[in-house]
Amino acid sequence: MLVENVMTSKDKLVIVSPMATVRKAINLMKIHKVRSIIVDKTKEDSAYGLLTFKNILQSIVAEDGDIDLLNVYDIAATPAISVSAKLNVKYAARMMVRSSIKRLLVIDGNELQGILTMSDIINILMESVE
Repeated sequence: MLVENVMTSKDKLVIVSPMATVRKAINLMKIHKVRSIIVDKTKEDSAYGLLTFKNILQSIVAEDGDIDLLNVYDIAATPAISVSAKLNVKYAARMMVRSSIKRLLVIDGNELQGILTMSDIINILMESVE
């Protein structure tokens, strides 16, 4: 099975500007009930990023950062780790386990296609058991 058959597609993702405040990003996460959001590219040839609860905890809570003074770009993982939509899911899963990563962006031709999460993979596995 390929990543493109399991991933969450781009149209269902929450994307934020890298220049948005962390407060705005947290608000988007709250509204959309998600644990991560995609950080948009700044230019055609730049990279997408990923902002997660972990990034927020590290930068705001642990280091006494200010959610109104920090921009998303300051704390997001950029470039985000990514895979191709045409990759077999087992290789993506192996990468996630070995690197302790819960989410991989799906990017082809430097354009965002979607996101693959551990939950996406587990849900497919659970469906196959039924």
